Amino acid sequence: MTLERRPPLHRPTVSVVIPVKDDAVMLRRCLRALAQQSEQPDEIVVVDNGSRDDSAEVARAAGARVVECMTAGIPAAAATGYDHATGDLVLRLDADSLPDPTWVADFRRDFAQRSDVDVLTGAAHFIDGPRALRVPLAATYLGLYALLGFAALGHLPLFGSNLAFRRAAWRSVRTEVHRGDAEVHDDFDLAFHLGGRHRIAYSRRADMGISMRPFDDGRAFRTRIARGFRTVLTHWPDELPHRRVARRLRRAQHSAAERPASALSAQVSP
Repeated sequence: MTLERRPPLHRPTVSVVIPVKDDAVMLRRCLRALAQQSEQPDEIVVVDNGSRDDSAEVARAAGARVVECMTAGIPAAAATGYDHATGDLVLRLDADSLPDPTWVADFRRDFAQRSDVDVLTGAAHFIDGPRALRVPLAATYLGLYALLGFAALGHLPLFGSNLAFRRAAWRSVRTEVHRGDAEVHDDFDLAFHLGGRHRIAYSRRADMGISMRPFDDGRAFRTRIARGFRTVLTHWPDELPHRRVARRLRRAQHSAAERPASALSAQVSP
């Protein structure tokens, strides 16, 4: 009796993208955490957005590929990184983020188990600031972001410090994102475009340590809020939640109607 040999399963390659600007100290810590991953990414793309410190040198010393982006702003820097990523899966985090040791493996496993999902976003916890405030502040901050984001989008928003998507999904929207507008909230903008065509889901595995720095500077925090509103208004009224949901339902119905026809065609084909 001979056993049937199955072809080996394709192991998706992984690119990690990190936009930076004058983040040398935090970037060094982030890259050290990535070097300690249980499953190593296939490449790390660090996008230097006009740094005046030695961020680029820190990245190269750690073995990362450095790409320059001279257009100011996180939207341009992040999009440039996604453009240069070569992996099947693109994972995004920030220079001041601290990924769990299984971060890469967790996202890779989630995508392998959820073939219907093209985009994943994960949880986060604060790793600095007053210890008594870390848990309640993270829960409040991320909870409000998810609630308000769902109200604006009609689906789950994306958290750029802990984000992953299939590279094919990015290629489907890369010409539509507002990469040239430095005052757009890049996570939110990407959610508008990816969520219009692809299913976004929450990863319960992938967790991320993040800094409380946004709360240290009131002006910086207000800027984030302003960018969120600007992003929403940039997409409305065409992207109002009820319109987005209606379009998704029509696409789902169209796909469901096509599947029986495809199955019948396959049965009658010689």
